[in-house]
Amino acid sequence: MDLHVQLPISVAEILEKFDTAKYEIYIVGGAVRDILTGKVVHDWDFTTNATPEEILKIFPDGFYDNIFGTVGIKTEEFERPLEVTTFRTEFGYSDKRRPDKVAWGKSLEEDLERRDFTINAMALDKNLNLIDHYNSREDLNKKIIKAVGDPNERFGEDALRMMRAVRIATELGFSIGDKTFEAIKKNSPLIGKIAKERVKDELFKLIASPNAADGVMLLKDSGLMQEILPELIKCFGVEQKSPGRHHIYDVGTHLVMSLKFCKSTDPVTKFATLIHDIGKPLTYKKLDTGVITFYNHEMVSTKIAENIADRLRFSKKEKDKFLTLVRWHQFTVDEHQTDSAIRRILRNVGPENMEDMLALRTGDRLGGGATETSWRLEEFKKRLIEVQKQPFSVRDLKINGNDVMKELNLKPGPKVGEILEEIFKEVEEMKIENKKEMLLKKLKNLS
Repeated sequence: MDLHVQLPISVAEILEKFDTAKYEIYIVGGAVRDILTGKVVHDWDFTTNATPEEILKIFPDGFYDNIFGTVGIKTEEFERPLEVTTFRTEFGYSDKRRPDKVAWGKSLEEDLERRDFTINAMALDKNLNLIDHYNSREDLNKKIIKAVGDPNERFGEDALRMMRAVRIATELGFSIGDKTFEAIKKNSPLIGKIAKERVKDELFKLIASPNAADGVMLLKDSGLMQEILPELIKCFGVEQKSPGRHHIYDVGTHLVMSLKFCKSTDPVTKFATLIHDIGKPLTYKKLDTGVITFYNHEMVSTKIAENIADRLRFSKKEKDKFLTLVRWHQFTVDEHQTDSAIRRILRNVGPENMEDMLALRTGDRLGGGATETSWRLEEFKKRLIEVQKQPFSVRDLKINGNDVMKELNLKPGPKVGEILEEIFKEVEEMKIENKKEMLLKKLKNLS
């Protein structure tokens, strides 16, 4: 079957140069899948019977510094190098992630049979003829993820493939084949052998997907959630519905629905949305009146969130934002709030995180059965803009310590800071404008 595709110049050049050198060369991986589904190809990968040393003779500027037979070829056309990998077979997976030994393969068939899923086990030759040994195109058309060969063997070789199956199904809107899904359920404890950074990377990719809520439910149903986010499992079945409360779902379902309606594209924000009420099971209390309460659940949720962030090896920046969103999501929106109250909210959340916090709050509202917004929330957004026109700290004043020392003939010391704090308080209370000439005049009156 000949596919009529306009190949990028660099891709066509690689195919031509290998053919001229009398080596086999095939396009493999996601590029084949994207071509067959009419999508734009972002990553081009190749496999060949040429060894890395032979590849470097064809492309002397290529680089090779790994045991997996992959040579990177830099081009002006693409930001990342195009990767050409020698046919290979793999032996032993004692760490359930990487092969203990890699040997160069003799055929494309050998190479394809070691791949994870059928939709990733197709190849295109130099004439763009499709090579498909596993009914891969049929699985692609049916939108189904199946492991190549025995799924138990594939997941035993590399346990991260279970997360990849769920993540790819989520991103593409595919289902997972019955045998493959049963194998994930059977082998889910093996994910504990995988480096937490790798698990987090797959989790964040899943969370960033528009279908993230469906992906989270796949994690739950497959048993993987119990292994990587056991705290979230405990939220399902914890009732919230009670007199005077707007909630219509149990805590776990509410969290998944909140994620579904969170409009942010930032995985940290979306993950915070997913676990913002994760402390509710530990703070659950049902009063004699039938009303259910979760007092201080945001504090408990923050502590659990910190444990999760450490366990999944969040970066400091990711962790700080994550904990901020969870800790302060419970702020009140009230038309009677003073400017000072709103400024306190902004200080706690951080102006740079406020848009993400509002995305979390909107997801929280919709995920609890409330409307997307309210006149109070819209009024709150307007006031957020207004109060940010005022300084937030002494650092935002139009004068500094040098001005104080110069005007009042003071030496460096605590007194300088005290004066600046006093002036900032007056500016914050709008008793004086934050203009340099006005503040200097105020200083002169203090002398």
